[in-house]
Amino acid sequence: MSKYRHHLPQLGRRPFLTDGGLETTLIFHRGIDLPHFAAFVLLRDEAGRRELADYYRPYLAAARAARAGFILDSATWRASADWGARLGYSKLEIARANQDAIDLLIDLRAEHETADFPIVVSGAIGPRGDGYEPGELMDVGEAEAYHAHQIEAFAGSHADMVGAFTMTNVAEAVGIARAAQRFALPVMISFTVETDGALPTGMPLHRAIEAVDEATDASPAYYMINCAHPTHFTSALDVAGPWIERLKGIRANASRRSHAELNEAPDLDAGDPDELGLEYRTLRRRFPNLTVLGGCCGTDHRHVSCISRAVAMAA
Repeated sequence: MSKYRHHLPQLGRRPFLTDGGLETTLIFHRGIDLPHFAAFVLLRDEAGRRELADYYRPYLAAARAARAGFILDSATWRASADWGARLGYSKLEIARANQDAIDLLIDLRAEHETADFPIVVSGAIGPRGDGYEPGELMDVGEAEAYHAHQIEAFAGSHADMVGAFTMTNVAEAVGIARAAQRFALPVMISFTVETDGALPTGMPLHRAIEAVDEATDASPAYYMINCAHPTHFTSALDVAGPWIERLKGIRANASRRSHAELNEAPDLDAGDPDELGLEYRTLRRRFPNLTVLGGCCGTDHRHVSCISRAVAMAA
């Protein structure tokens, strides 16, 4: 029997696609102002909710065409207490926004899911600080207490799981994993890496995954990498060991720029969708356990469509 209360079909061998760079798409392609990179503010009115729903639909169509499953990640990467306070939200309002984000995805799933097209609804969590640098690090207890508020909101919704993206350090990842355990929600931990393949703290990727597993009795359902170009982390995957089987997904950037360069750039570097798809194909051939595939900063439905076609060729 699964140790999770929810069924997670992406733990099998069938590919599951995700969306791409939600915030960069809304800002650069749709001209929407997102203060502090916070997409959840669109949930405040019907027009914003329609904008979010319309954002997901091309990805759902690409996944269906590829005969893949799909993971709907909520627009809540910034919907935690500190970021909410910066935007004038109380903790109660932030909790409601997280649940509203899941409700929107539940409606989309009802609209699109079939017996042959499974869809997983995931509550997205971001770091307490910036996603590109660790900043002032919390200890594990502080991280658990901070992120428990958002995870509790997801536990009170119809979310299947929690996905923690752009994690820069082990202590915060461990705190999130423990909070998810407390509320009986499966959790995915996704680390970001620099151009050398190591976390922004300098810890090697394999060691970070091993450290979280050691501290949590391997409670995360799986791990991913996001917000880095494949050329930044491919060499990190050369380290042999059981940890590599715990890595189930990639949500890469379109750009080869470093985090520092992306932070300073006034433009969007969308890279080459076909080239990115080929890089995913190479990764999937090397590591068939990589079943969750999508994009991050600078990517849109074009990139994910190229990824889905390249992965089908690899299979």
